[in-house]
Amino acid sequence: MLNFVPSTVEHILTELRKVVVGQDAVIEQVLVALLAEGHALIEGVPGTAKTLLVKTLARIIGADFGRIQFTPDLMPSDITGTNVFNV
Repeated sequence: MLNFVPSTVEHILTELRKVVVGQDAVIEQVLVALLAEGHALIEGVPGTAKTLLVKTLARIIGADFGRIQFTPDLMPSDITGTNVFNV
């Protein structure tokens, strides 16, 4: 039943490495988080292919991609929304 997992993982790694060059450790760590159904916080200076990595991974696995640009004045309600009650 799990025979497809190694070939699928290898396919994902191969496709990611075609687009994101020189970030093998990060690619593998993100893939481990995905397979473990966990979370990954990807931090780095601008230009280190963070967004490109996640965008490409989403395309490869057929998932949706959404991005939030965090700023110092961003509030949780800006992301989750608020409820307005008519009383």
